[in-house]
Amino acid sequence: MTGKLAGKVAVVTGGSAGIGLGIAEHFAEEGARVFITGRHQSELDKAVTALGGNAAALQGDTANLADLDRIYATVKTQAGQIDVLAANAGVYEFAALGEITEEHFDRTFNTNVRGLLFAVQKALPLLRKGSSVILTGSMVSIKGFPSCSVYNASKAAIRSFARGWIVDLKGREIRVNVLSPGYTATPGLSHFMTDEQKAEAIASVPLGRIGTPDDLGKAAVFLASDDSAYVNGIELFVDGGAAQI
Repeated sequence: MTGKLAGKVAVVTGGSAGIGLGIAEHFAEEGARVFITGRHQSELDKAVTALGGNAAALQGDTANLADLDRIYATVKTQAGQIDVLAANAGVYEFAALGEITEEHFDRTFNTNVRGLLFAVQKALPLLRKGSSVILTGSMVSIKGFPSCSVYNASKAAIRSFARGWIVDLKGREIRVNVLSPGYTATPGLSHFMTDEQKAEAIASVPLGRIGTPDDLGKAAVFLASDDSAYVNGIELFVDGGAAQI
């Protein structure tokens, strides 16, 4: 198989829908052998069917360290290595200051921060020299939105991880970059935004539209491939310019 990722092994956490599936689709199209993770087997089965024969699904919750151990043990047995890790699994929900509960904080940080950290750390023994780690951030890492302060903070933490990890990994030639979407047409966005809110969101984007998982997948291929061989520690905004104004 030919392509920019031909012969490479890629793992995409949270790869059964939305942005994660868009990333996995483009990785597969570029020749990678793709493992996707997710919590719901039914969604994983649908995603693997869409991805084709060079993909496999591993059910598990990245916030659960035992699940991560099992996932990576399977990848090691079946593929022996990881060339690209897209740590994409994440959750978001809304709560304004004054209404934030322990449960809201813990759900957000357990998946977006703790889960992402250990998803990367536990992959280290399998990551080959010169491999690429892509962390899914968000434009909210640098922008404020009402009722989103906990989610915003979790994405700012991801940005900080990338800066620290490229120093920790110096000598292994493992690149760590952040892929930060803006408004993106995913099932989650449809659930949380009314038509009026979507219209307001579109009006705030200089390119005049909401992004798609396809937009994010194309950018992820750039960060995963040798096209970005000297790109390390950046936050790449794929948001139509929304974070820049």
